[in-house]
Amino acid sequence: MVDTQRTLLLGNLAAVEGAIYAGMRFYAGYPITPSTEVAEGCSRELPKIGGRFIQMEDEISSIGAVVGASVSGMKAMTATSGPGFSLMQENIGYAYITETPCVVINVQRGGPSTGLPTKVSQSDTMQARWGPHGDYTAIVVAPSTVGDTVTETIRAFNLSERFRTPVVILMDEIIGHQRELISLPKPGEHQVINRVKATVPPEEFQPFRLTANGVSPMAAYGEGYRTISTGLTHDPMGFTTNEPKEIKVKLDKLRNKIMDFRSEITKLRVEMMDDAEIAFVSYGSVSRAVLLAVALARSAGVKVGLVQLYTVWPFPDNKLRDYCQKCQKIIVPELNMGQIVHEIRRVMPPDTEIHSLQRYDGEILTPMQILEKLEEVM
Repeated sequence: MVDTQRTLLLGNLAAVEGAIYAGMRFYAGYPITPSTEVAEGCSRELPKIGGRFIQMEDEISSIGAVVGASVSGMKAMTATSGPGFSLMQENIGYAYITETPCVVINVQRGGPSTGLPTKVSQSDTMQARWGPHGDYTAIVVAPSTVGDTVTETIRAFNLSERFRTPVVILMDEIIGHQRELISLPKPGEHQVINRVKATVPPEEFQPFRLTANGVSPMAAYGEGYRTISTGLTHDPMGFTTNEPKEIKVKLDKLRNKIMDFRSEITKLRVEMMDDAEIAFVSYGSVSRAVLLAVALARSAGVKVGLVQLYTVWPFPDNKLRDYCQKCQKIIVPELNMGQIVHEIRRVMPPDTEIHSLQRYDGEILTPMQILEKLEEVM
């Protein structure tokens, strides 16, 4: 790890720093642009601290190894981009149903298919929520700067361990390949959460026991507890079930352990919203351009503000409504054909004017383009 003093750091390497700070000691992955520097950083740093790095033959085996490492007691992570993220979906679903904590970084690029390997996109936003089949509830965080990437990676691991679930970090090519001067956190500066371990006698242990907060204590393989890990729907002991009541209980557990604590999970950044008549709602690297556009508009006397989504999923319905309730209009800039804008239309009152600003040609949205959209809707 680099020194905690001010350092010029690449976004992808900032994710490595945040992960190691949070206690990640296992990485399995396959190189893919524009995420490869995450793997390279882990290959250099993990052996220095007793961790393990392994390059797998593909992304399917990578996420499989990550799940295996996690159920063995290690904090584990992988990183990929569009095509690799698609390949990982079945095993991410396996991690959801087995309630296995792990972190998956998606440094987004243009698609579909091979698409635009070196160009920016936010077109995996919905895939991060709906990628695996079946019913489950996702946690997805989205940094916007190199500094954010450190802290949001720490937060992603904390959420994963706290709720026994996979967490996706939605980065993009701009953030991954941006270099910024940042100060890395010192030891103890950020809370680091570890999974709740089993403490009952082995004969009383239920690996998926129902608890008040929906999160079951976890025992690692080899600790003397009987743990069954199956992708089939299972009862609290982990045994396969076809009983409708037990199936419903399991699926409710996957949802409620997250949705009942949504206020703890969701995180927003709010700028100049106290008297705003028009709001921008953005996430990821687009928020950088929006912030400058808002400052320029304010200097011209336009009452405009920014709500930035650090947590994309679960969607912050109530918080967004609270911040935007006085706004006459909302503008949603995205590097895709319009994805998160549909969620904003869903949660806001029907008389709210909501305008989408889309760019999906592999280039960034500039502050001037954002100001042009503002002028258009005023």
